[in-house]
Amino acid sequence: MHIDVDTLLAYGATPKEWHKGELIFSQGNEARYFHQIDLGMVKMTSLTNDGKEFIQGVFNDGNSFGEPALMLGKPYPASAYAVSDSIIYRLSKDKFFLLLEDHPVLFKKLFHIFCERLYCKTLTANILVNNSPEEKLIGFFDKIKSECKLKENGLVPYTRQQLADYTGLRVETVIRTLSKLSDKKIVAIQDHKVFYK
Repeated sequence: MHIDVDTLLAYGATPKEWHKGELIFSQGNEARYFHQIDLGMVKMTSLTNDGKEFIQGVFNDGNSFGEPALMLGKPYPASAYAVSDSIIYRLSKDKFFLLLEDHPVLFKKLFHIFCERLYCKTLTANILVNNSPEEKLIGFFDKIKSECKLKENGLVPYTRQQLADYTGLRVETVIRTLSKLSDKKIVAIQDHKVFYK
């Protein structure tokens, strides 16, 4: 959700700088702030039982993150890290609730965002329960295509490592599977970049 910066400041939000790789909050921490990115990128991740990182979501300029735990008064279900040097506005929980009471339109906007994220989580769950690596990658590509996250000419904007982190596969499996999908003309690989249409 994006809230106008002047509105955030009027309710007491403060900007905080985070360096690339820095932990913003840990899985299990109490949710105490509304977070909105002014500049930069943040990823929310959790760890699998074998210690592998699984990306829950990536957020950019103007996006907020971590609201479900804040709204429910529950601990964060994932950790958040700065992917790049970032400036993030933080607003305390009490003041965020006051802001929502004073601006019902923002509450409706937040509800819509929750619905979108829940829908995306369901798509992700469907991808993860598929058996074959090919089905997982194709499902993920279809998901990001429907979210308009493919770049020009169908360029997939993720590294092999990120594809592994999103799909729960190992990097080596992603590389082998992309090669198979290329042979089947499902993806094109040019200069180590993956294209999907």
